[in-house]
Amino acid sequence: MTAAPTPAALIPQSGGMCLLDEIAYWDDTRVTCRSATHRRANHPLRRDGVLEAVHLLEYAAQAAAVHAALAPASAAGEPRIGYLASARGFRLHVDRIDDLQTDLRIDATRLLAMGGGAVYEFRVTAGRRLLGEGRLGVASPHGGTC
Repeated sequence: MTAAPTPAALIPQSGGMCLLDEIAYWDDTRVTCRSATHRRANHPLRRDGVLEAVHLLEYAAQAAAVHAALAPASAAGEPRIGYLASARGFRLHVDRIDDLQTDLRIDATRLLAMGGGAVYEFRVTAGRRLLGEGRLGVASPHGGTC
């Protein structure tokens, strides 16, 4: 593993919508990212001051996109467009995340990659507390693996 670029350099989300702060680890099949953005008062997904746990899906999707850009099959970190196509087995263990004082850890593992898409399993934790988990499907309109 070489030094990781910033998540913002790898995904199309920019400014406040780039929810990941750091790529802590990656290999051929998985990535671990960290984030403290859930505590920002100006978080773009907050409504009436609350950041609901359902937005953990966006954190997971961004981690999967980071992995797709870092994976050896990708073109030297070149950002590619991918779309969240499905979420399966998505389970939340909290109602909101803006009140958590611990950074988020987002783990995504690629289970399958073929044609124009991939399936990732993910877990989001804060310390030892499991916040959300599930699987997501990512599709690329341009073919190739996302």
